[in-house]
Amino acid sequence: MFWEHKGRVRFPAPRMNRIDNFFINFSRKWSLPFARFALFVVFFWFGVLKVVGESPASPLVSNLLSKTMPFVEFNTFIIFFGLFEMLIGILFLIPKFWRVAVAFLSIHMITTFLPLIFVPAATWSDSWIPTLEGQYIIKNLVIIATALAIVSHVPAHSENVRNF
Repeated sequence: MFWEHKGRVRFPAPRMNRIDNFFINFSRKWSLPFARFALFVVFFWFGVLKVVGESPASPLVSNLLSKTMPFVEFNTFIIFFGLFEMLIGILFLIPKFWRVAVAFLSIHMITTFLPLIFVPAATWSDSWIPTLEGQYIIKNLVIIATALAIVSHVPAHSENVRNF
């Protein structure tokens, strides 16, 4: 049904190859803008929910804050955290600021993974079985992968960047 040609799997009919090539070219053209837009939507939306006091993550954030920085007032922190998320989202829309967006995203990802360690009762129902909140945190690996894909398109400042 399929055969190999020059190390590539080929479809049996030229029409299928054209369809395959169309989807590959479409993906090459739109994957980066869509990834940037998707990160904008997720971060901006979730940030707005925190700022207006409607985030379902607030109890988890409050619990983590009380264990890691009990001297910080939750209502102030959650607003600034929401604004920080909104800023990350906006920065992903502006190619000139991708480096800053990824730096801020790195800080954000560290903080979002902390409940897995500091609030295990809320994030694990048993060994290696995450709660819904734990799954919500673990899915951030997809956000990290998306950010890495975006970074791979950032022009290098140095000739020391290697092509693998």
